[in-house]
Amino acid sequence: MGFKFQGVDFIKFDSLLNEDELMVRDTARAFVEDNLIPIIEDCFREGRFPRELVPMMGELGFFGANLQGYGCAGMSNVEYGLVMQEFERGDSGFRSFVSVQSALVMYPIYTFGTEEQKRKWLPELAAGRKLGCFGLTEPGFGSNPGGMTTRATRDGDEYVLTGEKMWITSGTIADVAIIWAKVTDEEDRVRGFLVETDRPGFRADEVHGKWSLRASVTAGLALQEVRIPVTNLLPGTGGLKSPLMCLNQARYGISWGAIGAAMSCYDTALQYAKMRKQFRNEPIASHQLIQEKLVWMISEISKAQLLSLHAGRMKDAGTLGHEVISLAKRNNVWMALECARIARQILGGNGITEDYPIMRHMMNLESVITYEGTHDIHALIMGQAITGIPSF
Repeated sequence: MGFKFQGVDFIKFDSLLNEDELMVRDTARAFVEDNLIPIIEDCFREGRFPRELVPMMGELGFFGANLQGYGCAGMSNVEYGLVMQEFERGDSGFRSFVSVQSALVMYPIYTFGTEEQKRKWLPELAAGRKLGCFGLTEPGFGSNPGGMTTRATRDGDEYVLTGEKMWITSGTIADVAIIWAKVTDEEDRVRGFLVETDRPGFRADEVHGKWSLRASVTAGLALQEVRIPVTNLLPGTGGLKSPLMCLNQARYGISWGAIGAAMSCYDTALQYAKMRKQFRNEPIASHQLIQEKLVWMISEISKAQLLSLHAGRMKDAGTLGHEVISLAKRNNVWMALECARIARQILGGNGITEDYPIMRHMMNLESVITYEGTHDIHALIMGQAITGIPSF
């Protein structure tokens, strides 16, 4: 069943976008409507990533879209954000895959890699001919990445990597992994490495039994004395600042993505409320309590749109600070999760079925509010920014 998306723009938000931004948004919207929406419920139910869409996404320039050169689309950060919005309106797990490929794999190669590394990997990743993953989180260290136990030891013209990573999007389908490890002969300084996933000693095992992000591949990685040439070191990396720079790229995209999930829930609830008749044979949209719920959702969505657009304009101007990214990620994901819960209430029992996207978004967003910096950790980042006092 479900409804065809009608668009969500209460405050004439589109009037703030230029012609190119609207064209990119509409291209991504059409791609999602034509290719993802018809299959996403089946993918979610089956726990299957729709890999068949990858080549088309590469052709449309959706991977590493805001990078310049090397086969990338060279979009502005606002345009990239609008793509993330539309992809997460389809599904958070699908958007997660694109975020990882773009912000957590291509961005570190682009930012910290050698010219040779860029030429080797970026065109292949941009086209979707190669896929990547990002290995920072470990089984025992999530919010505290500085506690990582993965080690890299120099041995002549090679590095030897040993350790484990957990909750790695695309881990079992990746051709290359960006692995973060402490280098033993650099006083445990954190560095990034390109690790081809077919190297001896590298193993990826898919995480099963997820109730969230089921249309996205999640894996655990194990590296047992994996040998890579020293030329696989990303030379621009050094310390935790490097992976955190990557995470900021992804968190920015998430702030937009969450708006898309909220839009999907709101639009579904609005159309349902106008159709569903109850009490005196009137649509439930005529009741005050339902209208208040719809007003709360569109109010928060509208504020989130302005916040992410402002962040995108700042990012394009080179003035976006990490504390604003934390604000946008924290606020918008919380807002989207609340929209999903409220929309489910409006749909009543129907809200828990796969005939509508509400429950799928709700379960997905329970992951999004935790990964890439939890809701609480982003509060602490903002707290330090406004007080000047670190509390962690």
